[in-house]
Amino acid sequence: MKISKIPYYIFILLTVASCSSGQPFQLREVPSKITSEPIEKGLAPIKDIQMYYEIHGKKDGVPLVLLNGGGSTIEVTYSRILPLLAQNRKVIALDEQGHGRTTDRKGPVSFETSAEDVVALLQFLKVEQADIFGFSNGASVALNVAIRHPKLVRKLVFASSITKREGAYPMFWNFMKNATFENMPQALKDAFLKVNPDPQKLHTMYEKDAARMRNFKNLSDKDIRTVGIPILILLGDKDVPKLEHAVEMVRMIPKARLLILPGGHGDYLGEAIMSQGKDRYPELTSALVQDFLDSP
Repeated sequence: MKISKIPYYIFILLTVASCSSGQPFQLREVPSKITSEPIEKGLAPIKDIQMYYEIHGKKDGVPLVLLNGGGSTIEVTYSRILPLLAQNRKVIALDEQGHGRTTDRKGPVSFETSAEDVVALLQFLKVEQADIFGFSNGASVALNVAIRHPKLVRKLVFASSITKREGAYPMFWNFMKNATFENMPQALKDAFLKVNPDPQKLHTMYEKDAARMRNFKNLSDKDIRTVGIPILILLGDKDVPKLEHAVEMVRMIPKARLLILPGGHGDYLGEAIMSQGKDRYPELTSALVQDFLDSP
């Protein structure tokens, strides 16, 4: 990991093999820019917040739910890969509590409360079962959904996150001790303000995300081992989570698979904040993730 990128990687986390079904894998020739307009979007009344959501792609089938990284919006985390995923399936994307267009509530933000918000949104949309793709903090939320509501989740993609404090490098926790709003990359601030032009809400979101990671609590091995669904552990080879931690998870979860792709935190998604739009990482990641989701 390059030292110059450490603050960005750390904030995303705080704010943070092949999965083949037997068919030969080939990258398709695709247009240089694929876009996806939502077929439905709105604010769902979820307990004491209004949760922003979008539905893309097909109108039926088992939906794929996308959970954004901490400090991010749908657009920051998934703008490049979402249109690729929506070509073949129904995709539901959302902004977490206090992020982007979703309102906030009193009290802290936690992985547990955000997991229950996701469950409530799926109930609102009358979804009985879904696949979930969570990135960074969104992956921690997704895993909590699977543990707390196992019948609701068919398959899970756990991308670039941790279940234990020791799963991240010591430099992450050292940075967290003195992290400030000024450390948040300007690109993330701009992305938030583009969809929610309230600087105070942006600052509050940062402070709550920072507190969530400073107070990060390990998931118990017992809870992790209860995950009986197929799960794809996905990360970059220069990511924030340790590769050893991903291997540990794969060995602990009966139906887990491991996929390691080149790059750092979010590179394989073509995250808007990092990508220059010149690589094919999102296409590669999309194809491998969909292969995992479509496999028996």
